[in-house]
Amino acid sequence: MKQILLIEDDPKICESLNNYFVSESLKLHTLSEGNGALETISQLKPDLILLDINLPGMSGFEILKGIKEKELKIPVIVITGFISTEAAIETMKQGAYEFVTKPFQLEKLARIVDKALQEKKGGGDSSNFGRDGKPEEEEDSIVGKSPEIVEIAKLIGQVAPTNAAVLIMGESGTGKELVARAIHRNSLRKDKPFLSVNCAALPEALLESELFGYEKGAFTGAYQRKLGKFDQGDKGTIFLDEIADMSLMTQSKVLRVLQEQEFERVGGNQSIKVDVRIIAATNKSLVNCIKEGNFRVDLFYRLKVVSVYLPPLRERKSDIPLLAEYFLKKYTRLIGKRVEGISNDGIKILLKYPWPGNVRELENNIHTAVVMSKGGMLMPDHFPIYSENKEKLDIDFDKIKKDYHKLLSQILEPIFPKILANSDGQIYDHLEEALERTVFDLSLKHCQGNQVKTSELLGVSRNTLRDRMKKFGLF
Repeated sequence: MKQILLIEDDPKICESLNNYFVSESLKLHTLSEGNGALETISQLKPDLILLDINLPGMSGFEILKGIKEKELKIPVIVITGFISTEAAIETMKQGAYEFVTKPFQLEKLARIVDKALQEKKGGGDSSNFGRDGKPEEEEDSIVGKSPEIVEIAKLIGQVAPTNAAVLIMGESGTGKELVARAIHRNSLRKDKPFLSVNCAALPEALLESELFGYEKGAFTGAYQRKLGKFDQGDKGTIFLDEIADMSLMTQSKVLRVLQEQEFERVGGNQSIKVDVRIIAATNKSLVNCIKEGNFRVDLFYRLKVVSVYLPPLRERKSDIPLLAEYFLKKYTRLIGKRVEGISNDGIKILLKYPWPGNVRELENNIHTAVVMSKGGMLMPDHFPIYSENKEKLDIDFDKIKKDYHKLLSQILEPIFPKILANSDGQIYDHLEEALERTVFDLSLKHCQGNQVKTSELLGVSRNTLRDRMKKFGLF
């Protein structure tokens, strides 16, 4: 019989799980506080632990730490209403098997429990990586409570203590460098340098010198040896942003660092050993870059040991109020202005806007709004996006819902007289084609070019989708 230990102070959850896990092959034991938990674990030696974070007495973090120190190979599933990226990162770093947020579905939790027990039976166990300590508030912390961000935080907690290369993908402004810094901050290299290089910002020759340094006399003006980022970042982490813009020649040298942990300075012939972890990021499809002959396939697989996809802000709108509050506190502190908060109408505007510039654009708007406000609450007209997109943002999408005629009428009405004034007798044909092209184009972008998802989203066949992509040149 499998023994499960539930450490939870909410009697309703205890009762619910007791009723659900009634089985001849399972026995559920419960503790309502953290004090004495480690002694019970040592005596009972359960096959699995369900653990809350906020407990009377000893916290869940301390219990996880104690399990790690005692080297008890027991899968721990954290179930908590304390939803934060720091908590998810820390619990996974301390060796938790899974991080489940309340309220949860019993069926989903049961599947996780069953999987954990099966893996334990097969000899697997969750590795206990990381160092002591509790989550800390960071100036560059990852903010959000959406399921997508919680999953990313859990992945950071798992991968950070290893030396694995990581490839971070996502649109510009989604916060790829924040993820890279979070990985470094939670790694065993946290006390060593974290160096960031934007590969798109430098010409090829300068990028090569920036990364690898150069020897005295390597070229005109090289009057003395210069150490590159790989020299400076020894024992630390190098973050290569926009790596898709790196030349093939420089890619081959980075590949050598990944494979051999050595390089040569520009103008030098001595191999220099180095110990660095490489984290790369891109806002482009590296698969397409490989097809076009602009990116090495061997480097792609070396970088993609672990991959992280950061969804655009428009796909995780539940994070917008949290991010807005975070940036509001940041800039009221930096500017020294007292602002009480963001009005309800202001939040509605922020939620309506699609944020093509993602988190970076949101931060810029909050910064501007704090500067332009006269104290009190931030109102819609304090945000640059409102004055630039007033007609679109004033549309109440919740009321319109699927009345696309009303929606398009409100969008087109302000500019329709100008369209009519430029009539060539084919307005209907032009608008019909433009609408169809726009729908397919925006849907493909929304689905990151995934044709299966796009065809399902639009309710058209793959053949129809490919036909329109060919017709409108949407490849």
